[in-house]
Order: sequence, then C-alpha cells, then structure tokens
Amino acid sequence: MNISGNTRVFLILGDPVAQVRAPEVFNPLFARHGVDAVLVPVQVALARLAGFVQHVFDADNVGGLWVTIPHKSALLPLLGHVDPLGRLAGAVNAVRRHDDGTLEGALFDGIGFVKGLDGFGIPTAGRRVLLVGVGGGGVAIAASLAQRGCGELALFDAAPDRGRQVAARLNASFSTRVSAAASADPAGFDLVINATPLGLKPTDPLPFDVDRLDPGAAVVDILMKSRPTPLLRACEARGIRAFPGFEMMLRQMPEYLAFFGMPELARAVQEDASEVRALLQAG
Repeated sequence: MNISGNTRVFLILGDPVAQVRAPEVFNPLFARHGVDAVLVPVQVALARLAGFVQHVFDADNVGGLWVTIPHKSALLPLLGHVDPLGRLAGAVNAVRRHDDGTLEGALFDGIGFVKGLDGFGIPTAGRRVLLVGVGGGGVAIAASLAQRGCGELALFDAAPDRGRQVAARLNASFSTRVSAAASADPAGFDLVINATPLGLKPTDPLPFDVDRLDPGAAVVDILMKSRPTPLLRACEARGIRAFPGFEMMLRQMPEYLAFFGMPELARAVQEDASEVRALLQAG
C-alpha cells in the first residue's frame, strides 16, 4: 500500500478487534482500484468510546468508522442522524461526519445477511427462524428478517430482557410474528443463526445443541473466521447444511462503499463480487 498525506483514513472500531476481517478485504480492494484510502482496526474499550468518537473526527482526513462489537448500539446517543433500519434496530455499523460536524450512522449487517441468504439459496417465506444472540449484529439481522418476512422469528439472548425488547419493537413495525425464545433449543426451526461471539475462543461452548437440529434445517454462523468455526464443524459432522458469515460481509460491502463516498467502487463490487470473494477465501 502507498500511504501518503492525502490518504483518507477509515477505522474499524471494536473491542476486541483481533477477529476483524474487513481490513484484509478493503485495503487490497482500495489498492487495486486506485482508491487512496486505508482501513485500520482500533481497539477501544466501551468506557472510552464516547471520548474517542468525539475526538477522532477532529482529524479532517478521517473518513469514517466501521463499527463492530460491542459498540454498535452504544454509538447511537452520539449520532445526529441514523438511517431508519438502524433506528429501529437500535444499532449502527457505519458512521460518517457531515460538513456541519454532525455524525450519521447506518446499519448494513442485516441487509448483507438477507442478501447472503439469497446467495445460499435459503428462503425465509413461511419458515421458522431462530436467531441466537440479539446484540449489535443480531439485532440488525432480526430487523432485516422481520422486514423481509418469515413465518416466525424467535429471538434468544443470554439477557432475556434484550430479546423481549427487540421482539416488541419489531412486532410494532412489521407483520412478521416475532417472539422472545425461552432457550436456544433449535428443534423445530428451519433456519438457525448464531449471532453470538461464541466460537471466537477455542474454549467457547457451542451456541446451541447441534444434536437438536432438525435434519432439514440450515445453519448460518456469522463469525468472520478464516477457518470453519466449531459450530460449522459440528454441523458438518451431523450432515446439516451450514454456512459461514463471509457472505454477510461480502453482500454489504457495496452499501459501505456508497455510504463512504465511493460510488464507482460500490458499483464494481455489486456487479462482480468475485474479487472480494477471493480475498475473503484467501484469508
């Protein structure tokens, strides 16, 4: 990469950030397409988030923030504008500054996820869906699934109140029937989604009991890992169709690029995602 004084700097903000894959994809993409920009991971604790965001945009060459766990919901009070899906879900994963100094946030995780289901050939109409984990990424997926429509959407979270609150918001806005599940039992569901961090560490338990999955069920694990996660391996051992989170990132990339003022590159990725897919698979 050729970084100069003219390079626009973007940051991917999280805690931790060791698991993030976006720099491995966006930086080669910028270089190959002649975009003078760089994406750098920064680890910021939740307690220091407000101060960091307040000051980072004092740098005029900072173009914006990619946002990952645990900051997607915590950023909302700092923003002057939030897109409708982000406002409904109560989370954002991209932030940019307007000329007047106000900050705008948008949510693309859910959009990328449902587009990824299309790529996998997984329908949602009339299907029973269990979403395990309703944090920043999970709530985005829940909102986009409810917006698209499915037979039933059940939400399980380790913090039961969170699942109930998200279900209430979605039921008030969409016709999809959304409920808070009492457990992460996947039996009886057509599609089961892991949107928890479980699987980032080797000692993590599985997010749900794979032996309880129906034989015809499909599983999506949104963790961005270069190797198959323990959940994906366990599903494979049982003969269950299971898919990684790469497609969610890939399908939301044009949204990010357009949001951050790179419409030509956004169109190129939208029309042909093979270059991005190769970068993800090479990691």
